[in-house]
Amino acid sequence: MAIRKMDKPNEGIKCIVNTCEYYMSGDHCAAERIQVEPRNAQDSEETDCATFVARDSFS
Repeated sequence: MAIRKMDKPNEGIKCIVNTCEYYMSGDHCAAERIQVEPRNAQDSEETDCATFVARDSFS
């Protein structure tokens, strides 16, 4: 899934995973869109952000 990285936050998406390529300061997400899986999850512990891409380096 190729996701475009925007130069501004995607409003309405809060992300605190600072090891992700799409993470922006202030706990924002710069992914154009996100995909959360799996389809039949029963609670939040069963979900996963399929958009996650590990950054080469992070602070």
